[in-house]
Amino acid sequence: MTTRQFIKPGTILAVMAIVAGLLLTFSATPTAHDIPGDVTVQAFVKPEGQRLRLLVRVPLEALSDMSFPTYGPGYLNFDRARERDEFRDAAMVWMGQEVQIFENGTRLSEPEIAAIKISLPSSRAFETYDSALTHVQGPLLPATTRIVWQQAMLDVLFDYPITSDQSEFSIRPSLERMGLRVVTVLRFLTPDGLERPFELRGDPGLVVLDPRWHQAAFRFVVMGFEHILDGTDHLLFLACLVIPFRRLRALAIIVTAFTVAHSVTLLASAYDLAPDALWFPPMVETLIAASIVYMALENIVGANVQRRWAITFIFGLVHGFGFSFALRETLQFAGSHLLTSLLAFNIGVELGQLLVLILLVPALQVAFRFVVAERMGIILMSTLVAHTSWHWMAERWVLLGQFPITWATFTQAMFTGGMGWMLLLMLLAAAAWMGIKAIQTPEPEAG
Repeated sequence: MTTRQFIKPGTILAVMAIVAGLLLTFSATPTAHDIPGDVTVQAFVKPEGQRLRLLVRVPLEALSDMSFPTYGPGYLNFDRARERDEFRDAAMVWMGQEVQIFENGTRLSEPEIAAIKISLPSSRAFETYDSALTHVQGPLLPATTRIVWQQAMLDVLFDYPITSDQSEFSIRPSLERMGLRVVTVLRFLTPDGLERPFELRGDPGLVVLDPRWHQAAFRFVVMGFEHILDGTDHLLFLACLVIPFRRLRALAIIVTAFTVAHSVTLLASAYDLAPDALWFPPMVETLIAASIVYMALENIVGANVQRRWAITFIFGLVHGFGFSFALRETLQFAGSHLLTSLLAFNIGVELGQLLVLILLVPALQVAFRFVVAERMGIILMSTLVAHTSWHWMAERWVLLGQFPITWATFTQAMFTGGMGWMLLLMLLAAAAWMGIKAIQTPEPEAG
C-alpha cells in the first residue's frame, strides 16, 4: 500500500515568505562584483607651480571590491553614495593610495581630492586636459539620473604638493588590479606646453615622464640587449652566421654588414618611412624565417665569406624592420630624444650580439675539436636550424596569406615614400659589390 504525504498550505506560504525575504535582503544590499576583462584608464599629469594635478577617469566597475548603493535594476543611488562619501573612499583606495608619483626620485605624499564626479559613458570631456579639468570641476549629475553602475565613469582630480614644476617627475600607475588587461592612456603636460603621450599596459614599472637624454639612452640600451637575447629567430640567424666562420676577420665583416643594414631600416621605420599596411609585419616575419632557412641551407652546401657578407646585409635590412616592430610601443619612453634612443637601442643590440659571439665561438671550437668533425657538425647544426625555421616560415606564410596583397598595393605601400627606393638602391649596390668580388679569387669554403 502506497502512503502519500501532503504538505500543509500554511507551511508552503511560510517557506515562500522566507525565500522572498532573503531575495529582498540580498537585492537591497550592495555587493562587490567580478574583475572586468579589459579596462582603459585615462589620465593627465600636469605640474603647476607648487602643485601637481592628476586627472583620472576609470570605469566604476573596475573598482571590483567596492560596493555602491543601487536601486531598481542596478541604477546608482547618488543620494546615499554622496552622503557616505563612497565615491571619494573608492577613489582614495584604488588610486590615491596606489598611484606612485615621484619628484626628483622622492615619492610624493598622498594627494587630496580636489574634485570628483560620476560621468556618463558618452562623455568626451577627457579628450583634452582643459576640457577634462572643466568637466570634473563642473556641476554634478542630478541625483535623479538613471545610470546603471556598471556603465558609469568615475572622474577624479587629485592635487599633490610639489617643490617645483621644473622638477623631474616619474610615475608608477599600479592600476593593474583593476582588470585582467589594464591599459593606462596617460598624457604628461610639461610646464613649457608640450604633451608626452604614454600607453602603459599592466604594470609598466617606474616611468620617467620627461626623461633626460641619458635616462632614455640607458633604458633603450637595456631594451636592445634584452631584445636580442629574447628573440629566438634573431639568435638563430646569428648562429647561422657564426657556425661556418669562426675567424675574427670574417666574423667582423659579416656582423658589421648585419649591423649597418638593420640600423638603416630601424631608423627609417622609427621616422615613419616604412609601409604601414597591415600585411607588412607578417610579411617581414615570414622573410625573417626565410632568411634563417636560406642561411642554414647555404651552410650545408658550403658558405663563402665573399658572398656571405652581402647576403647578410640584404637580410639585415629585413631584420631591422623586425626590430622596429618591437620598438613601436616603447618609443613613447624616449621623450624628446628619439634619435638618441634609437642609437642606444642599436648599441644594446650590438652588446647582445657580442655576448652571443663570445659564448658561441669558443663552444663551437670545442665541439668541432672534441665532439664531432667540423664539416659534419656544420651540417647537423644547420639542418636542425633549417628544420625549425622552416616550420616558422610555413606558419607565418599561412598568416600572411590572410591578407589580400596585389602588386599594385605592394608597390604603392613600398614606393610612395622614399623607403622603397632607398632599399632598392642599397640592394643594387650590394649586388654590384658581389659581382666585383665574384671576379676575384674566392676564399676556400668553410669546412
